[in-house]
Amino acid sequence: MAEAARESGQAPVITATDLFRRFGDFVAVDHIHVTVAPGEVFGLLGANGAGKTTTIRMLCGLLPPSGGAIELAGVDMVRHPRRARARLGYVTQHFALYGELSVRENLEMQAGLYGLPPGRARERIGWALAHLSLSRLAGEKARSLPLGYRRRLDLAAALLHEPRILFLDEPTSGVDPLARQQFWELIYELAEAGIAILVTTHYMDEATYCDRLALMHAGRIIAEGSPDDLLARPLPTPLLEVRGEGCAACSRWLAGWPEVLEIIPHAGYLRLRLQPGTDPAALAARLREEAVRRGQRVDAAEPVPPDLEDVFVTLLEEDSAS
Repeated sequence: MAEAARESGQAPVITATDLFRRFGDFVAVDHIHVTVAPGEVFGLLGANGAGKTTTIRMLCGLLPPSGGAIELAGVDMVRHPRRARARLGYVTQHFALYGELSVRENLEMQAGLYGLPPGRARERIGWALAHLSLSRLAGEKARSLPLGYRRRLDLAAALLHEPRILFLDEPTSGVDPLARQQFWELIYELAEAGIAILVTTHYMDEATYCDRLALMHAGRIIAEGSPDDLLARPLPTPLLEVRGEGCAACSRWLAGWPEVLEIIPHAGYLRLRLQPGTDPAALAARLREEAVRRGQRVDAAEPVPPDLEDVFVTLLEEDSAS
């Protein structure tokens, strides 16, 4: 999606340059740069407090920046916020519509706020109800909807005026895995239609769904690129995966090995982050021998490539140490 947009020479529809936000002495966003092309899904990742929501609120015109420039679909957000906001849709981190109104009534109210003519409003509401699988729930009170469907309603409201840009702030937070997957399928459909999408999340598995990622820490972007680009970064900490019924017992004595930097337990296996310079194959052989000596079953102990969470943890540690 994003590659095709860039290769066709399309200009970015989201451009933030040297964006900065201070609250008193606290710097929430520290001179960041963001560009998003039409049809691109751009992920802004980071822990709570990293600056993601502050960034997205500035991009949406809800919070004035302390410095920097924002341009959305060719319109200067700082100088012409109303014109710029007409080109975007925004799904907030928490449900922002009216729980006492029905699904249809919420959409009718939003269509009125967007200034859609009656005929166009009916057409767009019909499209939203059908496209986001809300038709059978049109008469239900919004507060009675499961969380996944409330997020669909939020998205439907944000799309009524056919924006060129969509901002999604933690859109799947608290949603069950199936609903998360379905929501991301909707995001892909919208990107295929040419909408530029910026999404914030702290779910590492969702990072792989994005065309490009930026990792935020302490208000700064400390790494950016495609998921493949980030996975290709060499890590100083080798990784070892240990599988078998004796994993839980192994973790108790592995914690005392100086070569083991961190033990990450999973269902049925352990993932070990090793100290820089450690030979993972040699450590695996030693680990298997020790497990046999202790009468604990280990089926496999093998070096493994990093995943995005490993990359991000390493980047955060490097940034904190600098």
